[in-house]
Amino acid sequence: MQPVYKRILLKISGEVLAGEKGSGFDFEVVESICSAIKSVSEMGVEVGLVVGGGNFWRGRSSGSMNRARADHIGMLATVMNSIMLEETLRQMGVKATAQTAVPMMSLAEPYSQREACRRLDNGEIVIFGAGTGSPFFTTDTCAALRAAEIGADIFFKATNVDGVYDKDPNKFADAVKYDVLTQSEVLEKNLKVMDATAASLCRDNKLPILVFNLSDPQNIVRAVAGENVGTIVKED
Repeated sequence: MQPVYKRILLKISGEVLAGEKGSGFDFEVVESICSAIKSVSEMGVEVGLVVGGGNFWRGRSSGSMNRARADHIGMLATVMNSIMLEETLRQMGVKATAQTAVPMMSLAEPYSQREACRRLDNGEIVIFGAGTGSPFFTTDTCAALRAAEIGADIFFKATNVDGVYDKDPNKFADAVKYDVLTQSEVLEKNLKVMDATAASLCRDNKLPILVFNLSDPQNIVRAVAGENVGTIVKED
């Protein structure tokens, strides 16, 4: 396969790392995802990676807890996932470095746009942990921000569905899938593919988004090769 993108930002949810366990890590799942990422890297594609923290913590499920503090815990969950992905990739012989938006010098590099781009230029995978470093921003917004900062060609959002639908396909049998959308339509129709801040950031920076299913990690490879594996979201 020949890649159609030079540099991508891949966002995966934390929940997917748990597999059927529902929490923590399913090591077979982690290895299968990292194997696909390795294949993409070996195709010559530069990969930035953002991972959520939902396999350990979801701030919106924290009850009456202060939102900012709940989000701080979520940031730490993403760091655990980032370190796991970094170590798994390294054990596969792939150069990978985790950076965190909140300095944790003994655990990972502090985030630096210049250093991240230098590493990407050298073929290294860079994993961005701790979100944006501020509460009230989702990891989708972090992914959109990092994609813009590193000059990614596209933002890959790997999910548990095979694209964007007009309503939840897991709840409604008559849900209709979109093949192509614009970020403006996502915002106007209030589609739940990502939060409004992330969609607006991608629109303002003319950054296309591809939403696809990660149940088969090889979809990452197919997406990089330009195959139709989901919904493309971009302005006309």
